[in-house]
Amino acid sequence: MQLVIVESPAKSKTIEKYLGGDYKVVSSVGHIRDLSTKGKYGLGIDIENDFKPDYVPLSGKKKVIDELKKLVKSADMVYLATDPDREGEAISWHLFDTLKIKEKDYLRVLFYEITKEKVLEGLANPRKIDFNLVKSQETRRMLDRIIGFRLSKLMQNKTGGKSAGRVQSVALKLVVDREREIESFVPEAYYKITAKFPDKEMESELFAHNNKELELKDKEKAEEILKSLSNNFTVSSVEQKEKLRSSKFPFTTSTLQQEASTKLGFPAKKTMSIAQKLYEGLDIGSEHTGLITYMRTDSIRLSEEFTAPAFKFIEENFGKEYKGTVKKAKTKENVQDAHEGIRPTSIYRTPKSLKEYLTADELKLYTLIYSRCIASLMAPAKTNVTTIILDNNNYNFKSTGTVITFDGYLKAYAKYEDANDTILPDLKMGEVLNTDDIELTEHFTKPKSRYTEAKLIKELEELGIGRPSTYATIMSNIRERGYVEVVDKKFKPTDMGILVTDKLQEFFSNIINVKYTANMETELDEIAEGELDNKKVLHEFYDVFDETLHKAYSNMERTKPQETGEECPNCHSPLVVRKGKYGEFTACSNYPDCTYVKKEPKEIKEIMDCPKCGGKIVEKTTKKGKIFYGCNNYPKCKVALWDMPTGELCPKCNGLIVTKKDGKRCNDCNYEME
Repeated sequence: MQLVIVESPAKSKTIEKYLGGDYKVVSSVGHIRDLSTKGKYGLGIDIENDFKPDYVPLSGKKKVIDELKKLVKSADMVYLATDPDREGEAISWHLFDTLKIKEKDYLRVLFYEITKEKVLEGLANPRKIDFNLVKSQETRRMLDRIIGFRLSKLMQNKTGGKSAGRVQSVALKLVVDREREIESFVPEAYYKITAKFPDKEMESELFAHNNKELELKDKEKAEEILKSLSNNFTVSSVEQKEKLRSSKFPFTTSTLQQEASTKLGFPAKKTMSIAQKLYEGLDIGSEHTGLITYMRTDSIRLSEEFTAPAFKFIEENFGKEYKGTVKKAKTKENVQDAHEGIRPTSIYRTPKSLKEYLTADELKLYTLIYSRCIASLMAPAKTNVTTIILDNNNYNFKSTGTVITFDGYLKAYAKYEDANDTILPDLKMGEVLNTDDIELTEHFTKPKSRYTEAKLIKELEELGIGRPSTYATIMSNIRERGYVEVVDKKFKPTDMGILVTDKLQEFFSNIINVKYTANMETELDEIAEGELDNKKVLHEFYDVFDETLHKAYSNMERTKPQETGEECPNCHSPLVVRKGKYGEFTACSNYPDCTYVKKEPKEIKEIMDCPKCGGKIVEKTTKKGKIFYGCNNYPKCKVALWDMPTGELCPKCNGLIVTKKDGKRCNDCNYEME
């Protein structure tokens, strides 16, 4: 028997259909082990013993490990087929080590797309585990564990913040720094003079005097110019130029997250979850197959194996004039170019052909990926740009219009880009236009806007901070930790986010900063290439970090809890707001000597009469904060439900009708209400 081990159960089902009866494909269901929480500081790392890691099986994974061990014993060859990146390489090593697989009895295979052809190709080109990649991932994990555990504990102790992290805290700092830029920004007034020509459906804006550019920052000066203008404007220049508008590259992990956020409104976490399903494989009627290539990639390269049929498809479906060339870019440092850009596994699987097999959100993301990829191989759009200059008493006014003369790649991507024409009238040199609609308007400079999720991801990538595959988690963490709130789809730091950032910058500005974090990414890449010793990196980091942390514990002032203005009824000390596992609560400031906790009167929300005992169905909360609905005569009456009752009774069984995601149903018999 040939045993193939992958990470995902969905992927294992897809691959097993491609291989013959000699192969058994099973899943590890992700990671099988991680660092323990034993030892000094609960790190699971023996720092004094040259950073020796202590790995333990993840909770709930014992059964999976035991079953895999049995299968390994009976296998002739084990193929470790986890994801084709550093994380996947590390999982393969953990499987190899935990399952006690012999060196001669295993091979490492990579599947960049889950199609029959590529799975067979991957099996035909195996290698051994790349331990440089494993060391790079292990070093990243240790750094994140050390900083995450020890800095988080410090923040909890001194500020009440929930966590800190190597990349998370730098991302938060960017948000806080931007907010302070906005708060300190002083708007400056400037002025525009615009002439409107309704009969020509054209507007023209003052931009120069005697062909020298003009800035209007003084109101009196602007008013003087307005008074000096006549109603007659002479056409002094009409210039037309053809410009090419090129398509963008195929998606990388980062650009996919950005575009899906901007164009589809998907959070990064949702984008990556859907992309994972598209990669692992779905049932599309005649077959079960992966629909896109591996979605964790920095590369924009497309293989000739894909581009050849894609060019043929473009010629057949759009016309020869729409065929472009393979777009090339300067290769960035540290790009994982073994991967391709994110693309469909077949150009012939059009979004239209898959509509009946995909959910609405899966179809939206697949359409975006498909459209971007095919557009990248199409000819540029051609535009005719017209610039008209008008003269009025030596003051120069400009109008610009753009007309698309050939849509090129926009034929496939217009729904995701602005492709509207701005048409100007056909004017001749020396022609005189007349208007008395000349307007002076006051404007003010604006600060940079807050980061959207897409813009923050773009900033992190451009600064070389973190890996694109981690951005979704970072975006979720800073929200879920209460460090930012989303206002008008933009990140605004909370008071806690600002406090945590300020404390970290006061004591850890040497570590929690853009340059240090970006440099650490470079070092991790050098470890992956075998150019740098990972233990050297860990020692150099820890020596600085540990010393700084001890100073912070000694010198960082603990943030005092906010007083409520009330006195403790037991000891007359001030009552303060504290943070607990289930949110904020009011308690005595003299803790632990006084353990008084104020019981807040809770508003009882009545929903309806209880049909069983005549009491009231009210909104309740579990100890963990989850809302449910139950009778206020509990424990005599045990009516309780998770979904909110509508106040109606089921016409079929007289049970309670509740509101569910797919409509109103009976809680007892599942009868569907119209």
